[in-house]
Amino acid sequence: MADGFQLQGRHGKSRVRVSRVWRRPAAAGGDIFVEWNVAISVVSDCLPSYISDDNSAIVATDSIKNTVYVKAKECTEVVSMEEFAVILGRHFTSVYPQVSEATVTIVERPWERVVVDGEPHSHGFKAGVEKHTTEVIVKKSGSLLINSGIQGYSLLKTTQSGFEGFVRDRYTLLPDTRERMVATEVTAWWRYPFEHVSQLPSKPFCFTQRYQDVKKVLAETFFGPPDVGVFSPSVQNTLYLMAKEVLSRYPDISSVQLRMPNLHFLPVNLSSKENPGLVKFADDVYLPTDEPHGTIEATVSRAISKL
Repeated sequence: MADGFQLQGRHGKSRVRVSRVWRRPAAAGGDIFVEWNVAISVVSDCLPSYISDDNSAIVATDSIKNTVYVKAKECTEVVSMEEFAVILGRHFTSVYPQVSEATVTIVERPWERVVVDGEPHSHGFKAGVEKHTTEVIVKKSGSLLINSGIQGYSLLKTTQSGFEGFVRDRYTLLPDTRERMVATEVTAWWRYPFEHVSQLPSKPFCFTQRYQDVKKVLAETFFGPPDVGVFSPSVQNTLYLMAKEVLSRYPDISSVQLRMPNLHFLPVNLSSKENPGLVKFADDVYLPTDEPHGTIEATVSRAISKL
């Protein structure tokens, strides 16, 4: 309470870009390289700084930025970005008495190891596409929330998709079809079950491997077997099956949220009086467009989840 008003504040530092190399010999798989974009937000009891000229309780955002580099240096062993986010969150909630909560968000720029003449390069990397993300919330009590995800995961199949039997009214122009292209750019978030820092495994949990696992399962479920595929009656059904498969395979994930815009490929038909069949669509020529696009999203969790 301040002067009869309720005040809730938080502060931090965003777009703190940090890279880390862990040196390893070629025989051990070569160097490990990551590039992270870090954002930190802390809930802090520094009311006097808002209502007067007393800044004595503020943890400067420049100090928050510097902490990222110090902690990166201290990680002499390879850590996942989820582990790094927990390290940062525990630092701010334990070192500063006035900080009750820290939220750490990290987006990883995807650098992939280069393969030369069929062999993984020991220290060469190329930029990838989809991005690994995480958001970790640590409270002074030790309460913990870890969400991880994927951004920009583009998937497309040229057949084995349809959409029919939907609501038809006087505004409906879209025809039923059992043959269409389907494309999307998946944004996925999944929650790990660790609710307190004491629940983190004593043996490091490989968040990075689980990210790769989830990405693989999402694609496999979307596409189906490589020779015949799998029919998708709607993006909604495909989304549910993708999330369900992740939960079925990995008991250490408690919920999955997927956002899958339906990026349209419109059939092209061109005609004129002189040439009525200039381009006659036969499931071959399309106009790609993502404006406007359909938006489909859902969260799937276990029946016993506390979400």
